Amino acid sequence: MSQIPQWVVDALPTRTKTLQFLETLAIGTIGGVAFLVAHLPGGLISGAMLAVGAAAMLGRRMAVPAHLTQAVLVLLGISLGSLMSRQLLQHIGAYPLTIGFLALSTFGTTFGSSYYLQRVHGWDRTSAFLAACPGALSQIALLAVEKGADMPAIAVVQTLRVIILTAALPLILVLTGLTSASAPALATTVASPLELAALVAASVAVSLVIRWMRFPASWLFGAMIGSSVLHGAGWVDGGLPPIVRSIALIGIGMLIGSRFSRMKPSTLLRHFTAGLGSFAIAIAISAIFVTIVAWTTHVRFADILVAYAPGAMDAMLALALTLHIDPIFVGAHHLSRFIFVTLAIPGIVHLFGRPQEDVDD
Repeated sequence: MSQIPQWVVDALPTRTKTLQFLETLAIGTIGGVAFLVAHLPGGLISGAMLAVGAAAMLGRRMAVPAHLTQAVLVLLGISLGSLMSRQLLQHIGAYPLTIGFLALSTFGTTFGSSYYLQRVHGWDRTSAFLAACPGALSQIALLAVEKGADMPAIAVVQTLRVIILTAALPLILVLTGLTSASAPALATTVASPLELAALVAASVAVSLVIRWMRFPASWLFGAMIGSSVLHGAGWVDGGLPPIVRSIALIGIGMLIGSRFSRMKPSTLLRHFTAGLGSFAIAIAISAIFVTIVAWTTHVRFADILVAYAPGAMDAMLALALTLHIDPIFVGAHHLSRFIFVTLAIPGIVHLFGRPQEDVDD
């Protein structure tokens, strides 16, 4: 061991972290496969998410290492990128209009949900605004710490919203006939080993470049860009093996479910009603804008529904991959909302949150 450089030793996971991940992987895989066998829509994601989340709430420490998280996002991005060349121009003419309505929807859901949290549950304005804001959880967490907001309460509301949407949205889409429960044919062939190596290399390279540029969700969108360029140019024919795509979808479910490991059951119970109420307000306001867009454009209703859903960007894109939803349309809108939130929420909190002197006290 003395001959191994210290930086290598520090980078290796501890025995405890390795066992935590293996347990998370086993539970997530069992949950995902069980839902898939039961023919539930979005089964791999929903099953893994609910199984890992339930284990976390029962006291098990669920965790996915950072490097494996990045790998899962890259695999998901490669799969999404393989669809781009076929669907890129499908709704591009409607993007400016639908993204404009999305901006209004984002601000409407943020102000509506925060007003509910303040009036009904007595939250302070800063915590209410940060909890109500859809997406960009890492930026919201930083702002919460900086402004002295109630981070545990914010985490409960944000996580419940993602969990409910990820579990319920596939069922709603299938039961209403808006999409099919069967998995779409993502690629007619599996790429050759050389093509797979090129896909991974290009995806990681683009991800690192745009990460250096501080582009949001760089691992996911970098892989999408790299994969779409190779497929669009005709340099790669085929996609990832089905088993690899399945691993990526289970990984996304594990990532969402593991959020409950950072919550105490008492904290979840204390803010559960606030989370449900805030979610209901956000969905009601989003539904108004979804209806407007459906009436004023020719975009498929199912695509609008997933694009406007106030859930996590990676989860919604993963659902698009499994439910015959246009991933380009969904990705463009969730990325736009991420940018809206990142740019606007600090100003909103500054203008409408509680004064800084209250935080200092």
